[in-house]
Amino acid sequence: MKEFEITLPVGPAPDRERLRLEACRALGLPKTAQPSVVVLKRSLDARKDPVYRYRVAAYAPGEELPSSELPPLKDVHDAPSVIVVGAGPAGLFAAIKLVELGLRPVILERGQDVHRRKADVASLSRDGVLNPDSNYCYGEGGAGTFSDGKLFTRSSKRGDIYEVLGRLVEFGASPDIMIDAHPHIGSDKLPAVVEHIREAIIEHGGSYHFGTKVTSVSRLDSGTIAVEAVRDGESLVFESPAVILATGHSARDVYEMLSARGCELQAKGFALGVRVEHPRHIIDNARYHGKQIPGLGAAEYSFVEQVLDRGVFSFCMCPGGVLVPSSTEDGTVVLNGMSNSARNSKWSNAGVVVQIEPEDVPEKYRPAGAFALMDFQHDVEKAMYDYVQGKGAKHPFAAPGQRMKDFCRGIESVSLPASSYFPGVVSAPLHELLPDFIYKRMRLVFPTVDRKIHGYYTNDALLLGVESRTSSPIRIVRDSETLESPSMSGLYPCGEGAGYSGGIVSSAIDGIRCALAAASRF
Repeated sequence: MKEFEITLPVGPAPDRERLRLEACRALGLPKTAQPSVVVLKRSLDARKDPVYRYRVAAYAPGEELPSSELPPLKDVHDAPSVIVVGAGPAGLFAAIKLVELGLRPVILERGQDVHRRKADVASLSRDGVLNPDSNYCYGEGGAGTFSDGKLFTRSSKRGDIYEVLGRLVEFGASPDIMIDAHPHIGSDKLPAVVEHIREAIIEHGGSYHFGTKVTSVSRLDSGTIAVEAVRDGESLVFESPAVILATGHSARDVYEMLSARGCELQAKGFALGVRVEHPRHIIDNARYHGKQIPGLGAAEYSFVEQVLDRGVFSFCMCPGGVLVPSSTEDGTVVLNGMSNSARNSKWSNAGVVVQIEPEDVPEKYRPAGAFALMDFQHDVEKAMYDYVQGKGAKHPFAAPGQRMKDFCRGIESVSLPASSYFPGVVSAPLHELLPDFIYKRMRLVFPTVDRKIHGYYTNDALLLGVESRTSSPIRIVRDSETLESPSMSGLYPCGEGAGYSGGIVSSAIDGIRCALAAASRF
């Protein structure tokens, strides 16, 4: 086997004949040979004329190719149970791993399945009716289901990454996610993948309980953990020697319940800022140097800058996407972005956020201890809501907005550009609504980014507040070896909500790790 890299023109698929000939050359074979060619990675290089760079493995005729098959799922109808709280990426991949290991997952999800959840998020955007337990954050698949399905992670655990991607392909995602440098599934296709995962788990003996909100966890003298929950007004109790707690980064009530139960929590740094929306053609022209090449698709961007000793960076970039309301409670405004698989809207958006450490928040929040940053986060979200409603907004989740250059100059915008945000945008002084230490850094970063993405710093770009759910502002403490809560043996805090991951893939990886740890109890 030989690995090599090759540059090919942009197109929907690589030139297979060109790859075959390059494989013959790499292996020292005659041009008439028929080696096997496996594409390992595909990335777009747009530094000059856009091209695809492929990393390829070539195998000589007769040489055995590595197996890409994943372990089969087992029949677990009569197996011991493990309770999984939350059906987001961490919970789902924990459940899949448990079935693979021969254990029966019992999944408790406060939100609804993806079909009913679609109706809930439509009602939120269209009518302003918020279901606090089923929305863009809560429900089957978690926040990532309706946020493009981006599968990029900086984790170095490549084996785990390929296990996650392989399972997604097994359940209906495009095989392209196995090779793309920045893979994505799309909010139009990811719900079906999530549904197929559920069907497989149930077929093999696992169970789902939707609309089931966990209210308490406690260790019993019998050595099991009791999980109390409410569904349609009915009180329920589930018991297991192991509970994987994967409730996501917005379940504030879960943190309060754990604190009351004596579980150790810590304030954790997170990031907060705005959602930045450009007309898509501005980003496309900047990244592709004004060239229009079939097959390129909407352009991506990312940046990280150090400004006044804090990181300021782009987050959850949605090329050819739209903005959506992501509040989980009334009286707040929170935004996120999403894209369908085609990424074909006329806008492109991204979060641009400032890293916040516990020492950054005002003194008045310090007495709250582990909840200090969460309280700060909530107050910023509420300030956005209070301003737009005070201006007579027609939609309860309308967002405050400001043109980019006006924001940097500290000038309220007289008019606003068109936006994909359906609930509407109200002109607002975001430079005053955002905490001053965040504004000071953000106003410096946009002109800086323009040096790398020419045309980025423009008054045609719209800033909307607030992007605040980048990660959890609280960490649920767990043992670094056993992954258990030191305060409750058998409880495995997991994923974004526990403060140990960020994004679909890293959350799924953490779910797999916690499933392996929980299985050790059996």
